[in-house]
Formats: sequence, structure tokens, C-alpha cells
Amino acid sequence: MRLLLIVVAALWGAGAGSLLPRAAHRFSVGEEEPWRGVCPGGHPITGMLGGWVGPARCTSEAAGCGPYGPGTPAVTTVTAVVCAALAAATGPRPEAVVWLLVAPFGVLLALVDHRVHRLPDLLTLPLAAATAALLGLAALLPAAAGSWPTALLGGLALGAAYFVLFLLNPAGMGFGDVKLALALGAALGWYGWPVLIAGGFAGLVYGAVYGLALVVLGRARRGSAIPLGPFMLGGALTGLLLGAFTAA
Repeated sequence: MRLLLIVVAALWGAGAGSLLPRAAHRFSVGEEEPWRGVCPGGHPITGMLGGWVGPARCTSEAAGCGPYGPGTPAVTTVTAVVCAALAAATGPRPEAVVWLLVAPFGVLLALVDHRVHRLPDLLTLPLAAATAALLGLAALLPAAAGSWPTALLGGLALGAAYFVLFLLNPAGMGFGDVKLALALGAALGWYGWPVLIAGGFAGLVYGAVYGLALVVLGRARRGSAIPLGPFMLGGALTGLLLGAFTAA
């Protein structure tokens, strides 16, 4: 049963991941800028749901057109691996469906933040609400291994912690990180306070190590801003894998 779940999760992740580069390209704009509606060659992006769904490839014959956005093979592979790992750790429990549904959005947020140092409200706030709501449904089903009240409190707690960090260092942390923390705190809080602390702390450690490495390599200076979102998500993934394994 678990092996079948892992295979299905990997296929789901690969399918969802193949659609992320187009969305990442469209979302990767600066503050107050409209979402991108054209490919790098200037041709309109068309397709399902107003052009948001489809492969990241311009079919125009003009020179320079073709694939755009983050590399589709790499994004597809990463999303498939993340989904398979979550399925392997969680097993056939109700929350596994929640993790598989929200994981592609986490990958998308990591891509956008890495490209333009921005976590759009259009992604972070619905992700927080959806994570909380889906976990509430999972808690009603048999074999659920977490606590919905703790998930809700975890979202508030991690969001509050990041809000304090934002107030202390607004130049080094965006308010989008605070909003992302709401969703990550809810997911981590599902498995309890130790998992929440471990996942939240891991994200900060990953970000600090990355920033230090950039300084050592001469690619950044002390105080330089880095995209924290990918590391917050990496820390949350670490915590969820830990929580799911120990809850098994």
C-alpha cells in the first residue's frame, strides 16, 4: 500500500511540477507590477484559465522563442521527489493528501522567491487558509495522526515569531515571509510543538548557512538580502518528514 502511494505521489508531483515553470515565470515580477502576460520574446501567453495553465514554452516561430522560466525537467523532478518523500513518510493517512495538494504550491513559492525575492499574497494567503481548512477535514477522518487545534495555534505562533523577526530586521526579511509562516506553522503544528520548533528553526539555519556561504565566496556582503522563502519551505519539509516518521 505504501509503495503504491509513493508511486502515485511521484506521478502527481511530476505532473504538477511540469506546470509550475509557466506560473513561476508569470508570478516573477516586482512589487506593484502586473503579472507577466508575455513570453521573453514578447508574445502573449495563452492557454487554459487565462494562460496560467500549460507548458512553459512559446510556440511562436520567431527567433529566441521556445522554453522559458525555470527548467521544466528540474522543477518536475524536484516536485516529484518532494511528493514521493512526503508520501513515504506519511503513509496512507488522511494528511498525506493535504501534503500532496499543497506541496506543488510550496515549490512554486520557492521558485518565485528565488527569482525575484518576493512571495505573492495571491499564493501565500490562500495557501495558509487552504492548509488549515484541509487539515481540519483530515482531522475528521480515521487514522489521522495530528491535531487540528495545534495546527491552527502553530500557524499563529510561527507567523507571530516571523512578525517579530520582521520588526527587528525589516531590511533582511520581507513581510511575505511572515505570511508564508502562517501556512508552514499550520502544517508543522499538525504534528505538535516539537516538530513546529524543529521545522521553523531548520528553515532559519538553512537560510543562515546559505547566506554565510555567499559571504565566504564573495558573492554577497554581510546584511545582503537573501530569499528566505525557499529555506523556510526546506525547513518545513524537514519538520514534516520528521513528524510523519515519528507519528507512524
